[in-house]
Amino acid sequence: MLIQLNTDNHVDGRDEAMREVETDLNRTLARFSSQITRIGVHFRDTNAEKSGASDKECTLEARVAGQDPTAVTHSAATLTAAFHGAREKLVRVLDKRLAKLRPPKGVDPFDRPAVDQGMSL
Repeated sequence: MLIQLNTDNHVDGRDEAMREVETDLNRTLARFSSQITRIGVHFRDTNAEKSGASDKECTLEARVAGQDPTAVTHSAATLTAAFHGAREKLVRVLDKRLAKLRPPKGVDPFDRPAVDQGMSL
């Protein structure tokens, strides 16, 4: 699972903080790692130099193999809070989305009815 980190010009993308984000995502999304090919992390300061209550924004985009990308966004007063909010949203969305791809309990996806060899088309 590849993790790509991006920040706008108003966000300090220090290596240490970005490593923490990468470690956190690897730990939190470990159960999905065989299905996720890439995670995009985007940090933004929506008000730039101005201050505001919820002016920090984190968008997480998960690329699941064979599926359309899934993206979530969370705004908060700090980058950490925005990241944690977006991460929790992404986990909920992935849980629901990937659960729909699994066969129902008790159904063997490889158990197919035998084809009648005597029929001609």
